[in-house]
Amino acid sequence: MSIADVQSFLDARHTGLTVIDPKADTSTVEAAAAALGVAPAQIAKTLALRAGDHFLLLVTSGIVRLDNAKFRHRFGAKPRMLPAAEAEALTGQPVGGIGPFGHLSHIDIFCDESLHAFDIVYPGGGSPHSAMRVTPDQIADLTGASWVDVTRAPKADV
Repeated sequence: MSIADVQSFLDARHTGLTVIDPKADTSTVEAAAAALGVAPAQIAKTLALRAGDHFLLLVTSGIVRLDNAKFRHRFGAKPRMLPAAEAEALTGQPVGGIGPFGHLSHIDIFCDESLHAFDIVYPGGGSPHSAMRVTPDQIADLTGASWVDVTRAPKADV
């Protein structure tokens, strides 16, 4: 039902956005990029994290990595990935399909500045076989997300 929950969230806000079903796996950045025909960096991955006692979702470009020092400076604690069952219980969406929209209950959402490198990004649509086409600012506006800078570019291949 999480795809329906995401679409209901979008429809209730009269966004005109729709969940895409590419008829392929979108559970990883690489799979989503291949299924959607876009660069991996345009995939907006949504990380379910804990910082101390605070649970949050962080939406980033698909190729960046968390910078522990930046994260700790911003949130006051080291980032901890939530176990799959805990992430799904919090969001109502399975790992590999968690996106920024349509959660079971309120959760704080943050958008990383890495998203601003693109006019359009593709976050998860609530299942490991869905996505959507959206601007980074639409993600922030629709979710009330704050913008943060807590990632670093991937290391170049040597």
